[in-house]
Amino acid sequence: MISDAMAHGHDNAEVRFHWVLAMLSGRAYHDLSTEEVQRLHRAFGLVPSYAEGEWKDALRVAFELLEMLSTTDGEKQPVLEKLRALPPRRRNAILRHLDLVITGALKDSLWAENREQAEAARYGNDRVQRVWAYFEPDPIGPRALLPRPSTASVRTGAFFVRAGLFVVVTVFLWILALVTDPVMAVLELLVGLGAGLAAAHFGRRWWYQRHQLKAGNPASPFPYAGDPAPDGDGFTRRVRHSFDHYFITRVPHGLGAHEWMGHTAYIRDGLVAEIAFLYRESRISVDRVNWLIRFLAEEARDRHNEGTLFDQRHRSRASVGAQALCVVALIVLGMAAMALLGTVASGDDASRMPAAVLAAAGAVWSGRASSALWLEARSEERRLAEETRDHHERLAARQAAYQNWKSFLDTTRPTELEMETWLTCDKTLFVDEALRHYQLTWRDLITHTILVTPARPYKRGRVKAGPWRYSRYSFRLFLVTQDGVREISTEFDFADAKRGDEQRSNYRFDALSSVQVTERTHVGYDLELVLTNGPARNIRVKDADSHQLAPGENAQEIAEIDLNAAGFIHTFRLLEGIAADGKGWIERNNPNNLPSFRAAT
Repeated sequence: MISDAMAHGHDNAEVRFHWVLAMLSGRAYHDLSTEEVQRLHRAFGLVPSYAEGEWKDALRVAFELLEMLSTTDGEKQPVLEKLRALPPRRRNAILRHLDLVITGALKDSLWAENREQAEAARYGNDRVQRVWAYFEPDPIGPRALLPRPSTASVRTGAFFVRAGLFVVVTVFLWILALVTDPVMAVLELLVGLGAGLAAAHFGRRWWYQRHQLKAGNPASPFPYAGDPAPDGDGFTRRVRHSFDHYFITRVPHGLGAHEWMGHTAYIRDGLVAEIAFLYRESRISVDRVNWLIRFLAEEARDRHNEGTLFDQRHRSRASVGAQALCVVALIVLGMAAMALLGTVASGDDASRMPAAVLAAAGAVWSGRASSALWLEARSEERRLAEETRDHHERLAARQAAYQNWKSFLDTTRPTELEMETWLTCDKTLFVDEALRHYQLTWRDLITHTILVTPARPYKRGRVKAGPWRYSRYSFRLFLVTQDGVREISTEFDFADAKRGDEQRSNYRFDALSSVQVTERTHVGYDLELVLTNGPARNIRVKDADSHQLAPGENAQEIAEIDLNAAGFIHTFRLLEGIAADGKGWIERNNPNNLPSFRAAT
C-alpha cells in the first residue's frame, strides 16, 4: 500500500521511513529477497534528496543501522548516539520493527535500555483494569416486546348486536311496568340505571385486573413472568445460564442466593422467554446481550429493594374494594329487575306476565353477554394503552443502560497501540529472562524468533482489518546459536501478564528433520515440527475465523495479517531452512558473515 502511494507521487522522508519499517518489520536481513535488498539500496540513495527534518533523521538512522551489521563495535557508537537522540516515538518504532535485523553487539548495546522501557511500560495506562474491555463484544442495541395487537374491534361489533337486544327487551319490560304503575316503574328504572352504571364503573377495573393476572400480566415490569422459554436450542440455554449467573451475583441485601433464586424463578422464566424471542438470530452471540441481561437482573434487585418487584399482586389485592362495590351494585340491579317484574304482576291483566317473564329472561341473557363483550373490549383498549406506555418506558430504560454501557466500554477499551505495546513488552521481558537463564548475550546468537499463538481457553477480539488479539497467549521462543537450537515456551494471561510453567528443550541442527504447515479452512493453521529423536509436535498457529469477519473483509488478507502478527512467517522460514540445510544454513546466515550493506550499495 505504501509502495502504491509512492508510485502516485506521495514520496517524502516520512513516507519512505514507514516503507523501510514495513519492509523490515518481523523479518531478519536474510529473509529479504534479492529484489527487496535492491529496493532498499535504491531507497538509501534517495535519502539526500529529501527535505531536512526529524523524519529524514530517523530514515538516515534506520539505514545506518543496516550498515552497522558487519562493522566493528567501535564504529557503532556514533549511530547509537544518533538513535538515542531521535524523538521517543521514532526511536521506539525503529527498535520494534528492526528487532530481527539488529543483532549481535549492536543489540547488546541497546538491550538494557529496551528491557528498562519494557518494564516501565508493561503495566502502563492501567493495563490490568482495562484489558478485559478489549475482548468485550460490541453490545447489540436494546429491544423490548411490542404490545400485542388489540382485539377490541371484533368484540365491539358483537357488543352492539347484544346491547341492542338488551335495550329492546328492557324497554319492553319497563313499558309493561309503566302501564301498570307509572310511578313505581320510573323509580325502579332510575334505581336500575344507577346500579348498572355503578356495576360498570367498578366492574371494569375488577375484570381487567383479574383477567390480566390470569394472562401472566403482560403490562407488568416483567411481561412474560411465569411463561418459561423452551430450552430446545443452544441460544435459549445460554440465555438462561446468563440470567442465572447475573441473578445469583446480584442478590438483594438480607437474602441468601438460594432464597433469591427461588423467589424470582417465575420472573427469570419470563425474562428468558422475552430475550430469547427478541434476539434469537443467526450469528448473534449471547455475549452481545449480556449487558441487557445484567441490567434486568439489577432492575429486579432494585425493585425488590423498593418493594415493587411484585407490583401486580399488590394491585390485585387493592382491587378487592372495587370487587365488593361491583357485587353490591349487581345485587341492587337484580333487585330492581325483580321489582319491575313484581310491578307488572301487580296489575289486573294477567296476560302481560308471560311476556314480562320472557322479556326479563332476554334482558338477563343479553345483558350478561353484552356486559362481558363490553368489558373485554374496554379491557383490550386499556391493555393496549398500558402495554404501549410500558413498552416505551422499558425501551427508554434499556436505551439508557445501553448507552451507559457502550460509553463505559469505549472509555475503558484499550487502543490498538496500547495492546501492541503491552504485548511487545511481554515478549521483550520473556526473551530477556530466557537469555539470562541460558547465560547468553546477543553476541552469542545467530538469530532468534518468537512465535505468538493463542492458548485455550481464551477470549479474542479485533478491530476491523486488524489481527486477532487474545486474552491468553502461548509464547514459543527459538534461540539459534552455534551449538544448536534452544526452545522455550510458556503460556501468558494477557490481562495481568502472569505466566505459567515454562517448557524448555534443546536440539542440534540435524535433529530437526522437517517442518510443515497444514492449512484447514474450517480449523486453522497448524505448524508441525518433526525431530529425529522424538515425536512430532503440532502447534496451532491460528484458529479459523472466516465466519467472524466483518462485511467487506477478505479472509485471506486477514489470515496473512494474523500470521505476520504471530511471527509465523519468519519462524517458518527459519525452521524450514534449518531442517533443510542443517548447520550449512546457519553458516550462510551468520550475521558476522553477511555482506556489508554499504558495500552492496
